[in-house]
This record gives sequence, C-alpha cells and structure tokens, in this order.
Amino acid sequence: MNIEHILIAGHYETIFQKYLKDLQDYEFRFKSVESITYKDLDWADAYVGFNPCEQFQPAYVKWVHTFNAGINNYLAIDGWQASQTLLTRTISDFGEKMSEYCLSYILADLQQHKLFESQQGEKIWLKQSPQLLRDQTVTIFGTGETGQTIAKIFSLLGMTVYGVSNSGKSKAYFQKVLPIHKAKTLVQQADYIISTLPLTAKTEKLFNQRMFEAFDQTYFINVGRGQVVDQESLKSALNKGNIRHAVLDVFESEPLHKNSELWQRNDITITPHISALTDLDEAVTCFYHTLKNIENGEILENRVDLKRGY
Repeated sequence: MNIEHILIAGHYETIFQKYLKDLQDYEFRFKSVESITYKDLDWADAYVGFNPCEQFQPAYVKWVHTFNAGINNYLAIDGWQASQTLLTRTISDFGEKMSEYCLSYILADLQQHKLFESQQGEKIWLKQSPQLLRDQTVTIFGTGETGQTIAKIFSLLGMTVYGVSNSGKSKAYFQKVLPIHKAKTLVQQADYIISTLPLTAKTEKLFNQRMFEAFDQTYFINVGRGQVVDQESLKSALNKGNIRHAVLDVFESEPLHKNSELWQRNDITITPHISALTDLDEAVTCFYHTLKNIENGEILENRVDLKRGY
C-alpha cells in the first residue's frame, strides 16, 4: 500500500511533532473536522482522527485510522466493502482502565459503601460483614483483548470468571467460555455481569427481556456499547429484581438526555463514558506504529474485520 498524503482530522500538530522527523517521507495536512473539504479528501491517501468529516466516504482514501477503540461512527457510513479501504483502530491500555473502573464498583458493592454512608448520616452503629472477592462469580460478555485483561485481573484476585463470545472459544483466564446462544447458563451463575461487547448486528439489543429474565439479583456493568442494551427491558429487569443495580458508562444516545428517567433511579449509577478514555498521545503512538507496520508489511493486530464489525 502506497501512502504519501496523510490527512489528520484535528489540529494535533504538537502531539505529532515527536514523530514527524521520522516521517519526513510523508506529507501531513492538519485540519479541523468541520473545515475538511472534498479537495482535502481527493488529496489524501489516509484519513486519521476521532470522527469522519461530513463528506467522508471510504473510497476517497486507502487507509483510515481512528483514534477511538470503537469504530461504529465510521462503519455507519456505507461503502467499506466496495472500496476495500483498510480500517484500523487504536489499541491501548483500555482493558486495564476498564478493569479498574469495574473493580471499583464491585468492591464498593461488596464493602457495603452505600450502606455505611447511609448509616453515618443516621449516626447508626450497626456492623455488616463485607463480602470477599474470592467468593464472587463474574461473567464477562466479550472475550477479546479488553475482556481478557479484565478476566486476568479478576481471576488473580480470586474471582471465578466466565466468558461469553460469538465463537465460545476458550481463552486464557476464563474458567469457561460459551457462545452467545448458550449464555444463559453462565448468566444464571453470575453475581456480576460485565459487558465489553462492541456493537454489531449480533450484539445490538442482546441484553433484552429474554436475556434479563435469566438474571437473578445480578449486578450489571456496561462498559462496551450502549446499543447492546434494550433500555426498556433494563428498567423492567430492575423493577422485577432480576438486576439489583446497574452501572452504565455507555448509552444508545450520548450524552444521555437530561429528560431520561435513568438519571432519577437509585438503582442505576451513571458515568459519562469515562471507563476507558482515549489518551491522545497513546492514540498518536498507535497510529505511528500502525503506519510503520504497513510500511514493513507486518500483520496489523488493530485491523478491523469489516465482516465482524470489530
């Protein structure tokens, strides 16, 4: 693949500076997403940035690299299969970040933080024994790089860790992995369920009424994509007690609308998509290494499989 002209969607010249001396054979153009024109796209061999511009079509370029881990905003545009444009994504320490995010809420739950905070307000001295991680079972939907990292950390802490994936293929750090159509077996055994799933045709609204019926007073955490959860079914599952608490970092529409009733529920914790924020310096570093791998004909571990959607 011959790459000469690289269009950067954003004024990130300062962050790119440390790599430009080593990339003198390439011509870079830095422009805000809003100011990109058809002429810029005609000029470019590669498009790099968080978001596609309004005029973007895959056929304009040979390669697209997104600074995000997720690629749904690019795949929402038609023409990928016909153009055969290479799409790569940023891979970083997302698994580590999500692990700490999930662990923080699980520990707060096991250590009864809300209960003792409430008792402090009422000046009540009443002992309640915290539960141990080693006695807990967690089922992780999504056994890719992120899910595996979470499984590794949780298993090292003594938790029993199961996984659910499209293939059901065994993976390190999971005691058992089952395909999605057999997921209920592992759902029923779980104290905690974590979704790291990407949005695909198979995962959209996967967590629906039928799936939630298998939950039994389960603590649910979604750090994958908001569209994998049917919101009405989630509320019904909370009302029925299938889910005792939900921690939601992602939503079907972001930011979450101010009129959403989810804000008012005590059995839901809302965070603004911060479980694994993309560090721009790491994203640029990933771009640099991807470009070098393209130059050298190396295998691209961050290449998006367009048929699978991740």
